[in-house]
Amino acid sequence: RIADFQEVLGEPTVALGKLRELCFSGIPFDGGLRCLCWKILLNYLPLEKALWSTSLQKQRDLYSQFLKEMIIQPGIAKANLGVSREDVTLEDHPLNPNPDSRWNTYFKDNEVLLQIDKDVRRLYPDMAFFQRPTDYPCLLILDPQNEFETLRRRVEQTTLKSQTVARNRSGVTNVSSPLKSTPSSLSEYEVLPNGCEAHWEVVERILFIYAKLNPGIAYVQGMNEIVGPLYYTFATDPNSEWKEHAEADTFFCFTNLMSEIRDNFIKSLDDSQCGITYKMEKVYSTLKEKDVELYLKLQEQNIKPQFFAFRWLTLLLSQEFLLPDVIRIWDSLFADDKRFDFLLLVCCAMLTLIRDQLLEGDFTLNMRLLQDYPISDVHLILKKAKELQDSK
Repeated sequence: RIADFQEVLGEPTVALGKLRELCFSGIPFDGGLRCLCWKILLNYLPLEKALWSTSLQKQRDLYSQFLKEMIIQPGIAKANLGVSREDVTLEDHPLNPNPDSRWNTYFKDNEVLLQIDKDVRRLYPDMAFFQRPTDYPCLLILDPQNEFETLRRRVEQTTLKSQTVARNRSGVTNVSSPLKSTPSSLSEYEVLPNGCEAHWEVVERILFIYAKLNPGIAYVQGMNEIVGPLYYTFATDPNSEWKEHAEADTFFCFTNLMSEIRDNFIKSLDDSQCGITYKMEKVYSTLKEKDVELYLKLQEQNIKPQFFAFRWLTLLLSQEFLLPDVIRIWDSLFADDKRFDFLLLVCCAMLTLIRDQLLEGDFTLNMRLLQDYPISDVHLILKKAKELQDSK
């Protein structure tokens, strides 16, 4: 199998059809094959091999530019603003109600950042990986000469402020001693010493920059579950030259993937043809074709697809299985040329594989089964989904 991949990837122009076919059945991890294939399947790398190095260089430089504009410069501006009392007389100060005020943007960004922070600290809690330091901390940001405010410091300061200033009913502010109570979200995990950063901090930065560049959608809970497997795959690439750029590569692959699935995250589109409700209904209509008895049972118990399929579809099953299994499922999903039609069949396969239990169970039991899916053999699920696809 590895030889088959090497043959397709060795051509001057990669034959996308052939590559999809190979990837659909699972990509070997050896030699960084998966990382390379995902980058091609997610349109990050062009099919012409000769263009790879310039294309990568261009994108990685662009990402450094984003870091400078969105993390370093606001940090410097914050350090320079409000240093002296006279600053308040200038047009821009922390209480300036003007929506274009730099301070206003800064505080709004902080709200998004705190939400991201809360979510990324909990990424795959059963794995130590995201808590460990990366071998390639971002030097632009961790340079000890830096005086500016990093995302880590922004989170600490914002959290401390909200923790130490507690309002009582009469509106009087009690300032509790910050030494006595450590903010729970910060004490949950040891923050690594200066000069190091954990993998979850890298994910936080990717999501923060994505939110800044895509204000229409910004950050929605669950996006952390989409970045997690991508970043893990690139950050464990056996090829150290590529591994070093895991952050930038993940950012662009995530952006490309989100451009295909972002409609699932936008509430106003829920009922449109591209929205999540339509896709959930499609899971049920496919099930009705394939297994009408099971479909009727779920209908009769009033088990709506929203109760379980919303999470399955929106997060591309990243919460239903262990990370290595999620990655294997994603090989097939990314290789699907109809882009995620196969995901609907995987969801159907998951239902038909537990049909006997569902047919016997009552509402409560069945809800438990669907929200904590019992089968962990993803090969069995993918095989069943492929059978459903071939029987169309």
